[in-house]
Amino acid sequence: MVRKPKPLKGEAKKLPPPLQDRLTILESQPIVSPANQDKIDPDIDRMEQTLKQIFQNCSDVVFRRVSIEGEVMGTPPVRESSDALSAKDVLESIPASAPVPAGTGFGTPAATDSDGPPWVTPPEDGRPAPDTRRPRDVLIVYVDGLLDFRHLDDMVLKPLLFDRPHPGDGATNPAEWLQLHAVPVGETRVVDTLSRAIQSILAGEAGLFVEGSDRALIASIRGWEKRSIQEPNTEQVIRGPREGFVETLRVNTSLVRRKIRTPKLKVEALNLGTLTNTDVVILYIDGVVDNQVLEEVRQRVRDIQIDGILETGYIEEFIEDCWWSPFPTLMDTERPDVVAAQLLEGRVAILVDGTPYALVAPMTFWMGLQANEDYYARSMIATAIRWLRLCFGFIALFLPSFYVALVSFQQEMVPTTFLLNVAASQEATPFPAVVEAFLMEFMFETLREAGVRLPKAVGSAISIVGALVIGQAAVQAGIVSAPMVIVVATTGIASFTIPRFSIGIAIRLLRFPLLFLAGTLGFFGITVGLIAILIHLSMLRSFGVPYFEPLAPLNGWHLRDVLIRAPRWALWKRPQTATDRNRKRLKPGQKPSPPN
Repeated sequence: MVRKPKPLKGEAKKLPPPLQDRLTILESQPIVSPANQDKIDPDIDRMEQTLKQIFQNCSDVVFRRVSIEGEVMGTPPVRESSDALSAKDVLESIPASAPVPAGTGFGTPAATDSDGPPWVTPPEDGRPAPDTRRPRDVLIVYVDGLLDFRHLDDMVLKPLLFDRPHPGDGATNPAEWLQLHAVPVGETRVVDTLSRAIQSILAGEAGLFVEGSDRALIASIRGWEKRSIQEPNTEQVIRGPREGFVETLRVNTSLVRRKIRTPKLKVEALNLGTLTNTDVVILYIDGVVDNQVLEEVRQRVRDIQIDGILETGYIEEFIEDCWWSPFPTLMDTERPDVVAAQLLEGRVAILVDGTPYALVAPMTFWMGLQANEDYYARSMIATAIRWLRLCFGFIALFLPSFYVALVSFQQEMVPTTFLLNVAASQEATPFPAVVEAFLMEFMFETLREAGVRLPKAVGSAISIVGALVIGQAAVQAGIVSAPMVIVVATTGIASFTIPRFSIGIAIRLLRFPLLFLAGTLGFFGITVGLIAILIHLSMLRSFGVPYFEPLAPLNGWHLRDVLIRAPRWALWKRPQTATDRNRKRLKPGQKPSPPN
């Protein structure tokens, strides 16, 4: 391909002779195509120079060059002759005190009619074939800190330098020969492009470039430091598994695979981020997942074009249905049992390397109010806890606005004794009730955020002491009334009963517009706000699934796992919100009964 000169206009066509000659030379030079630039150079010296230019100023990238001698790379064995030494003569010539390395292959190999490895072709002009037994260099490239040095020494360097491999066939390239006969690593592959080799090296694998080969061998000996598996702090349970996801992707997929031991569990791998090259996987159960939802998830994830992915939050903002809604349309979790349970219901999970949080789609509003512990406890206990959680959810959303509307507009609804106490407490405060509520809510949220950001040892103490000291001092100073402190504290405690942080933060944010409506319009404003929230929830979708289902649209059968938690033997159908395939999940009629 030849670079075409751009047409010059006006006076720009008249160039000085030196520049014109230079332009002519540039126009006549062909451009090197990216395909040629991405090839692996068989010349090991040029290949090493190219890699060092690519990894310039990368002090953590290590280049190790070794030379392999003897019958390697599939070289033909030495034929027996009259003057050839026997194995006995070779062994007797070695001093008794000299150590004999294992696998050195002493002795004369059996005669064979092989003409050499398949990639070495004898010249047709009668000249002798090249000596393929000469020392051959191997360049090993890896990133310090991303692989296991013990495996590098035992599985790569030791076999190449000391354990002389036997000449074998079945390979058409020196890199393939190393894979088959020299490098005893469980996970290896041969790549034919430089970009794939570089990407594998940066992912923590070792790249082996062989002299005379246009391919490279990639040995997976990753071994970076990782966090141990422990219970997530944000999703603690009394009864249930105590393990949570970590920052290593393959550890997370193995945790899910341990719970769903079937080949129908599919793990599709993707790579996102032009600079980070982050590994992303999509998990689903074939035959259970809704194909339309699965294809929508695939398409949205594949359409992401960004320079870096560091957490699942990056992906969530690209694939969510409504970015301006305070309610999440994807569920995030750190627990493998939650992901496994959602996969069994026909949903799709997304895991990202480098973060312990997984995304689950599609999501409904009721999933945010359910805890995984609901399915480990008995149905009656789980139902009571769900109703308690639902009641405190309403308290967390409406209690401050309800109190403000009550004492500001509808005093006749308050008992006389309580109204007199409220009036006496507010007599010394300079602000109306709505301003007091805003001040206290703002201060409570500040203390909560400070408790989260501070070190764990002092965070909870600061939150509790700060709330007590500031609340008591504010009441004594006459800034706020004592009933307002009680209302705000009760609201804050009620918000902690919501199991999902994403739903809890949405309720905390909606309290402020409801407070404004209650302070300006009273109960009418609260009603307007409630209707607006219900309309928004009814119109919201998560990958095509109604967000408020099965309440809107109404599906009476599936309400047995929303407002209540029916016994396990009664939940023999998968929820229709997740899938329309393979709805039957257990055999009906397994209700236990006492013996006759």
